[in-house]
Amino acid sequence: MLHVICDLTIAASTAKFGQSGPKVGSYDAGYGSAYLARIVGEKKAREIWYLCEQYTAEECKEMGLVNRVVAPEQLQGAAQEWAEKILEKSPTAIKMLKYSFNADSANIAGISQLAMGSLAMFYDSKESEEGKNAFLEKRPVDFHKFRQ
Repeated sequence: MLHVICDLTIAASTAKFGQSGPKVGSYDAGYGSAYLARIVGEKKAREIWYLCEQYTAEECKEMGLVNRVVAPEQLQGAAQEWAEKILEKSPTAIKMLKYSFNADSANIAGISQLAMGSLAMFYDSKESEEGKNAFLEKRPVDFHKFRQ
């Protein structure tokens, strides 16, 4: 769900969203998971990450992950419309608003730096290799041997 860290999200009504990382031996490096929990709450964020299920655009709108849902054929036009509306506004005002919105999230940036280090170490592990290989080989992943 890369769109979580975007300022605005317009989704086609046919869109599906979800995490897949843990299915293939990957995870968010800190910022995105912490920010997701701020948006949807910790319990829902854990559900999204732990279960790796798919959610409709409408479900994501209800969770606060999507601003607007439109028919697929209206997606490009809706995005263009919002872009034009933003371009009509003061660029300095928009920039300062973005800084203001991001200021509260700045404290989780340190978490991201810490997590990026752990992610780099994880990607060198046999467990991560199993997830990557299973994905590339289009076979079920077997993480059982890594349970402790």
